[in-house]
Amino acid sequence: MSSQPRTLLDQVISDLDRVLADDSLAGLTESERVEVLATAGAAFRRVEAVIVETVATGDVELAHIAGCRNENELLRRALLVDTGGASRLVKVVDLVRRESSLTSGERLPARWPALREALLDGTVGTAGVLAATAPIEKVMDRIGLDGRLGADECLAGAARGAHDAPESGSADGVPDDADRDSGRGPAPMPEDLRLLAEALVDLLDPDGEEPADEAARRRGITVGRLRNGLRSITGALTPEVAAQLELIFDAQNNPKGDGPPGLGVRFAPTDADGAGLEGSGVDGSGAVGSGHGGSGVDEPDPFNSDPRAVIDDRTATQKRHDALAAALGIAARHRDMPSLGGAAPTLVVTVNAEDLAAGRGRASVPGAWNQTHADVAAHVGCSGTIQRVTMDEGRIVGIHSTDRVFTVHQRRAIVARDKECLIPGCHVPASWCEIHHVTEHARGGPTHTDNGVPLCWWHHRSLGTSGWEIRMNDGVPEVRGPGWWDPTRRWRAPRLSLPHARSDRESAAMPRAG
Repeated sequence: MSSQPRTLLDQVISDLDRVLADDSLAGLTESERVEVLATAGAAFRRVEAVIVETVATGDVELAHIAGCRNENELLRRALLVDTGGASRLVKVVDLVRRESSLTSGERLPARWPALREALLDGTVGTAGVLAATAPIEKVMDRIGLDGRLGADECLAGAARGAHDAPESGSADGVPDDADRDSGRGPAPMPEDLRLLAEALVDLLDPDGEEPADEAARRRGITVGRLRNGLRSITGALTPEVAAQLELIFDAQNNPKGDGPPGLGVRFAPTDADGAGLEGSGVDGSGAVGSGHGGSGVDEPDPFNSDPRAVIDDRTATQKRHDALAAALGIAARHRDMPSLGGAAPTLVVTVNAEDLAAGRGRASVPGAWNQTHADVAAHVGCSGTIQRVTMDEGRIVGIHSTDRVFTVHQRRAIVARDKECLIPGCHVPASWCEIHHVTEHARGGPTHTDNGVPLCWWHHRSLGTSGWEIRMNDGVPEVRGPGWWDPTRRWRAPRLSLPHARSDRESAAMPRAG
């Protein structure tokens, strides 16, 4: 009798070889393929049950007898799976193992008896057992034995789904007409069992852990050392902090939540005097007409949309990084931010004056001394203050500061004028942006609204290499894009900043007589 399970399994392998022989699966219809997948799933779950039960019912020294260090190594060698796959199987073995009584020698119930039965009859696989038990195991010290056994029965019943009654359903585990007529739904997936288990935890342990619980104590953030030009950040956030961070990301990366973004900055051709060109076809809706006799047929606006993501080709993770960078800048200058050394938290970038002027060499920031490019200093200095320190053989002989920060009133005016990041297709609100000196302060550019435009964190730092150019024309910002964006290389101004557009808005804002 000891060879009977091996003989039966050999027959299963032989039958599977026949299924795979002669390319028989290639001739199936689509519906037949789905049926084969469902039946193979039932077979797969039973094979998993055979593996788990073989280890769970064996002697604790089984692995040593087989010449392996532990059960994980035994499973890796016997099943040819990786360490992770073997570890998951070992976890299931521990959940359904039936230990022997030390006094009577009788087999004791499994830790999860109902789910063990569901595993053995092929209702649930190992992934389902782990998904169903993991949330309950975390609160075992608070719900007790009765709570665990009650959850076990509930989860096993949910896992059975259409397989609830042994007399119902086909032998291969695929629900038949009797199952469908019973009113029971299909068996849930592991994710569904996990969600049900989490709901049971809420019922069995409504108060949850204490405020100073283990989960809260595990919170933390670690900023790593500089490697390959970047510093890693790892850690774990409490749920409410993570939710707030995601809202900050959404606020910048998708500022208009309802439908497509409404552009605050729209671009139109301008003449040499900065006035809008007649017949350009740009209206308040953002559509560009054909410009041929006013046919009334509008075409998509090529200067205010980015359907191919060529204007902004950042990945989602890069956008979240840039959103976090902008949020940190806003937080640092907020009046409620605690001071550091008597001043707001201020990023200090150190660079040689000659390197700063030439745009070459290395700069230093805390945590990365002399390991960042001088461009970082130029970007920070554009919206900050440059303090020149003169040294003579290591001695400080002079300190000179140049105030180049836009005041809060200037910033509000620029935000009101331009609404969004000045680069077409970028919809980061101007209130989130940095104010860029169009003519560099080091080259005599004043800190004035006629010389300041809003640029998001990324476009501010990539302006020198991206091909976009910005100029001011009588106080009105104009943009000229790279050739792939506008083959004509024409300067274009935000339509809401044009003189006639300002006059229209001012007229619309005045109360009507009568």
